[in-house]
Amino acid sequence: MAGQGCGARRPAVACLLALLLTLTGLAGCTAGGSGGPATAVVSREIQTLLDTHARALLDRDEPAFRAALDPAYAPTALTEFRRLGKVPLDDWRYRVTGVERTGEGRATVRAELGYRLADHDIGFATSRRVLDLAERDGHWYMTGDRPAEGAPRQLWEQGDVRTVRGSRSLVLGVGQDPERLQEIAAAADRAIPVVSEAWPSAWADAVVVLVPGSLEAMGGLLGAPGSSYRGIAAVTTGETAGGADAPADRVIVNPEAYGLLGAFGRQLVLTHETVHVATRAHTSPATPVWLSEGFADWVGYRGTGRTPAQAAPELARAVRAGELPARLPEDADFGFGGDAEALARAYEGGWLACALIAERWGETELTAFYRAVGAHPGREGAVEKALQEVLDTTPEEFTAAWRTYLGERLG
Repeated sequence: MAGQGCGARRPAVACLLALLLTLTGLAGCTAGGSGGPATAVVSREIQTLLDTHARALLDRDEPAFRAALDPAYAPTALTEFRRLGKVPLDDWRYRVTGVERTGEGRATVRAELGYRLADHDIGFATSRRVLDLAERDGHWYMTGDRPAEGAPRQLWEQGDVRTVRGSRSLVLGVGQDPERLQEIAAAADRAIPVVSEAWPSAWADAVVVLVPGSLEAMGGLLGAPGSSYRGIAAVTTGETAGGADAPADRVIVNPEAYGLLGAFGRQLVLTHETVHVATRAHTSPATPVWLSEGFADWVGYRGTGRTPAQAAPELARAVRAGELPARLPEDADFGFGGDAEALARAYEGGWLACALIAERWGETELTAFYRAVGAHPGREGAVEKALQEVLDTTPEEFTAAWRTYLGERLG
């Protein structure tokens, strides 16, 4: 299961980690605020410090990296410097967005961090940070670096990072056995061609998976309480409406829930989340969750031989009890942390709506419908327009056909 998009749930995806930040924006050197010329000068000095600091990190130049650090902060920063040595960084940048003088020779800096992983990221993975700085003898030094309020932590802030490379996947873990990380990489590698076959649009054909040490650590990576994701095997972070330049996606595994699954369930989860990565450029605020999640499940179950009754047990029980849903699932039905059975019925209903389209209209029309909905300028009218133009039907006719399909397949 995944979420998608900052500011919407989309329970994951995503929303919890991503900031809309373009490559051009990352390279900027100006800071927000209206403190006048003196503040602008300080902002430029701090941006230069952070640019130099970032370059030292990428070059693995410890003396140059240490030069930007206050001695009291150096042990903490150097621990992260060492941990990042296991992470295949291709780029690392800060963009100063605000500077506040907090006392004589002290400042708090708001910045956007963006980084890319070699051979996997096209866009930058991004996060809001707060940096504390002190000035001595005309030079600024970092005294602290932490996530902004509500922003996620980074994996390397949680412990030593272990890296496993698959053929097209990259798995980064903390507190995990290498065998578990290798198994996840293998599942991700198997997912990629399956997704590419079902989703003909171009995408990166690569996936990055983060595996924290616990449920609470997973919550930290999402900027939310871990309890919100209890029972959720994985989520995908990302930015909707970002197009081809959207920030990089991350699949984040809940090691507790994922570990309880059998081989089929683990593969299904990784395939489902990989679909979110592949479809990101065509997923927007216009895309209802039933479509994004239903399509991901449709790809995951495609070709597995699982019957609707096997794959949708909660909805099957409801249908057999005479509780046929009156409408397609709404976004609110996909919220994590609530009724687990209702959440399952929402996912199953979305999957069967996509299965209906693929069966009655065709798989090509299903992917065309997905793209058409995502291309609409807003949520209002998006599904209605795509139903008419791609499937030559109406919301009322489609809902009636879906309810009939549920009765036939699950009754």
